[in-house]
Order: sequence, then C-alpha cells, then structure tokens
Amino acid sequence: MNIIKQKLALLPKLPGCYLMKDITGTVIYVGKAKNLKNRVTSYFRGEKEGKTKALVSNIVDFEYIVTSSEKEAFLLEINLIKKYDPKYNIIFRDDKTYPYISLQYDKYPKLEVVRPKKNRKKKNVKLFGPYPNSYAAKRIVYMLNRIYPLRKCKTFKDKPCLYYHIGECLGYCHNKIDKKETDEMVKEITSFLNGNYSKITIKLKQDMIEASNKLNFEKAKELKELIDYITLVLEKQKIDLTDNINRDIFNYYIYNDFISIQVLHSRSGNLTSRNSYIYELNEDEIDVINNFIISFYENNNDIPKEILVPDKIDCDLLSDIINIKVLVPTRGPKKKLIDMAYENAKIKLNEKFDLIKNDLDRSVHANEELSKLLNINIHRIESFDNSHLFGDYTVSGMVVFVDGKMSKKDYRKYKIKSNFKDDYHLMQEVIERRYSRAINDNLVLPDLILVDGGIQQINATLEILDNLCLNIPVYGMQKNDKHRICKLISKDNEVDIEKNSNLFHFLEKISEEVHRFTINYHKDIRSKGSLSSKLDNIPGIGEKRRKDLIKKFKTLTGIKNATDEELTKVIPKNVINTLREYLEFDK
Repeated sequence: MNIIKQKLALLPKLPGCYLMKDITGTVIYVGKAKNLKNRVTSYFRGEKEGKTKALVSNIVDFEYIVTSSEKEAFLLEINLIKKYDPKYNIIFRDDKTYPYISLQYDKYPKLEVVRPKKNRKKKNVKLFGPYPNSYAAKRIVYMLNRIYPLRKCKTFKDKPCLYYHIGECLGYCHNKIDKKETDEMVKEITSFLNGNYSKITIKLKQDMIEASNKLNFEKAKELKELIDYITLVLEKQKIDLTDNINRDIFNYYIYNDFISIQVLHSRSGNLTSRNSYIYELNEDEIDVINNFIISFYENNNDIPKEILVPDKIDCDLLSDIINIKVLVPTRGPKKKLIDMAYENAKIKLNEKFDLIKNDLDRSVHANEELSKLLNINIHRIESFDNSHLFGDYTVSGMVVFVDGKMSKKDYRKYKIKSNFKDDYHLMQEVIERRYSRAINDNLVLPDLILVDGGIQQINATLEILDNLCLNIPVYGMQKNDKHRICKLISKDNEVDIEKNSNLFHFLEKISEEVHRFTINYHKDIRSKGSLSSKLDNIPGIGEKRRKDLIKKFKTLTGIKNATDEELTKVIPKNVINTLREYLEFDK
C-alpha cells in the first residue's frame, strides 16, 4: 500500500488510462479518466461496497498511460481491455456476431442466415439485421423462400431438385434464367427486408385469389397463412417516425449490481428486432454503455444512419468514435422509443431475478422438505441414469444437486466397458467406478443417491456400496403410468410424493436433468459410431481420413453439405467423387 500511496501522489491531472494489478502482476481492471489523479485516488478513499470493494482489496499496484484527449483515452481503454481481458471489467467476450439475413444477388439469388465476421464483406451480398435470434431470421428466410423461386442448394446437382418441381426454384442448375426476372426478385426482397411489406402482401393476396379461383384451396390456404404471418409478426410493429431512416435505440436499467441493456432496431420506420443483454456491473454505468455501443458496432455490418441514446451519454464523443450520428431525444416519437427500450430493459432484468429467485427458493425448500421426509440431512444428491440402443452404444450419466441447486461442474459421463447389457449390471459398473474413485481420490460423497429406476437398480447399487463399505441411502424415483414421479422407494421404505408439490417438481427436475444429460451423451456417442461405420467401406478412406472427416465435419449432414474446396483439405480430389457417390447411394 505504501507503493500505491507514493504513486497516487505523483499522478498527473490529465486524461488517460489506468491498469490495476493484483499480487501476481496480472492486470485485473482497466479504466479511463478525464483526470487520472482524481479518478484513481477515488478508489482508495472512503469505504467501498460490493464488487468495487472486492476489486480494491485485490489491488497491489497500478500503472497509467497519459493521453492527449478523452477520446484517445476512450479508444486506448478498449484496446487495453481486449489485450488483458481483466476479470473486473465488463467484457463483451462473446465474439459470436449477430444473426443476419444474407441476400446473394448475383445471377443465382439466394437467401440464408449468417453470422458475418468482422470486416469481411462479400461482393454481391446484402446483409439485413441484426435479428434478436437465429429463429426469427430463419422464419423470415423460410417465408421468402416459399414466396420466391430462389436458389436453395449449395452446389449444383446433375438434374433439377424437388424445389424446382414444386415451383420454389427456377432450376438455375440447368435453365438459362432471364436476369430481369432475378433482378425484380432481388428488388422486392430488398424492399421487404428494409421494412416495406405492402408490395409482397399485395402479391400474396393476388396469388391467393388466383389459387382460389382455380379451386386450388390448399395453395390458397398456404398463401393465407403467409399473409397472416406478415400481418401479425411484422406489420404490427410499425412505428410512425415520419421518415425512413435506419436507426438503433439503446437504453439500460440497473438493479442489484446487474445492468440490463436493450437495443431496438428500427428500419424504414419499422421496429424490426431487438437484442437484450445482461451483465454484472463492475464499473461506471456510463463507461459500460459507451464501451458496449462501440463493441456492438465493431462486429456489426448493419450500420444505421443514427442511434438514439439516453441522457448522460456524451453524444459528441461517442459519435466521433463510431462515426454515426448520436442523438438524445427529449420528446416526440423518438423519446417514446428510448422509454420503450428502458421499460424492456427493466422488464428483462426483473424477469431474470424473479425466475432465478423463484426457482432457487422452490429447489432449496424442496431439498429441505426431502431431508425431513427421509430423515436425512441432505446437502449433496447424486443421480444416475443409463441409455443404450438395443445393447449398443451403452452409456451412463451422473448429475449432482447441492443444496437443491444443479452443480454442473460435478456431472460425469460413463462409457460402459463391460459386455453386460442389462440394467442391473450396467448400474453396478457405474456405481463401482464412481465410488471406488471417490474413495481412492478422497472425493466428496453424496448424502443421497437417486436412481431413475426401480428396486432392481436399487439392489444393484446397494450391493456395490456394501462391497465398498459405504453407507449411503439409495432411493429410486418410481413413476406412474403417465411417466410422472409418484413415490420414492428404497429397499425397506416407500414414500408417496404429492403431485404438484415443490418436492414433486424438484424430483421431476432431477429426473429430467439426469435423463437429458445421459441421452445427449448417448446421441453423441451413437452419431460418431454411426458416422464412422458409414465411412468404413468407402474406397480411399482409411482410418486416418475417416477420423479427420469426423473431426472436421462432425456429422454425416456436415460432410454431405461440405463443398469440394472444404473436402480437399481432408481428402484428395479423386476420393471426393467416390465419397459423394457412396453417400448419395446410401440415402
């Protein structure tokens, strides 16, 4: 602390960045300041609370960098955060870009959902978005592909595909297409994705009437459903801003050391989508919002003409950095958008806390209820389940609940080694492997073991525990004919579970979680085994190439959809045709 006091006395009253370090010399926080002396000194004056207190308690040293302006300090702070990844900064670490709709508008127009990489723009491609999630974008792409005969395939086939025969593709693989026709499609789709829905709606209504007049009522019904989708999902979001300017709207809400940030996207006067983000608040709220907006547009190819932000934000500074017009509206429709973003941010954060609190309260109380019911002091529960397909790809899974809450770091997967395929011996192998290791490695033992089965699995478990000289209560979660838990059974006890009680939902949660965890592992093992066997008999693909294909493309679908260029990175060109012929024949 003496070193810190000496450094504090030497701090200049200039703009710059400061880097806080822990005892190992690791940078744990990066900040910026208009006045370095005032800002850094404030950390070591008075009592601190919450996360600021935790930060200060870990500071052993600091350094600083003086800049010529606040803007320069702003930019430097962002670069330093990226470089050091400090634990006490809010870092927007998820480099996954936002979902966009990509419209390829060369001679083969095509729509798809993409997550564009930073600063990588392709020729003859327009991007629309971002969308709040990939599902929303996929639904719109699906709808437009139904309306327009766009290209659907990744690589051209030798003959027209099903889409051509049902009128959803022009047959680009073998027909000569009039460019005027594709240009008109691209123009209409671009207009739609920019928020002008009326033209497509009129077109669909005309097609619906025509189909109805031809007594093609099935087609007319499909068109009516598409019209309803546009009307209910898209048109209802119309906002009258008396202009067609593309803009994004930012606002935030803070509660319990968390910040909820809401981004609304308005395109051509329409609120097209929104994004929600919740982070722990470890620093000044204005710094968080400024850094968030800058990071948002670093990975965003859909740059609006202007953005709206709440008051307190330095519009000139932000606008200068991101090169977008930044406004703080005080009245009118734009102010209503800011208020809407605030309300949504507030609702989202309150919803998160309510869900977490309710779920934890129910689970904790249910765990206490279970302890009283079984007369056991339950802190840790371990639950097991098995999965196999006609005796093949046999696996088991174990999930752990501590004080009523899932402890995912303690989950374990078991690939069965023995040749036994019955549940009794499967359970014995898993229990023996789990608790032999627990004894040898001095691991924490559970207060209760729950098996997703009946008395047979209970007896199998007890036999192994007895051999290991362990006295752990074992209960089975017995289910009724509707596959819902109705009672807990042990070797010499039976307890009815009241339907829809907290305990009932808690046990259902454990049962569903162990089943989900085990089934997912089983699917993973099975898909790898199935894929491996399908590749075994293909000429030119030996063990090494088979493993490389599985590692690279993961699934059979991934291999089928891979381009020749992607495949040549794994297998020779002369093997690619053999692979494709085999997979085509194997359908």
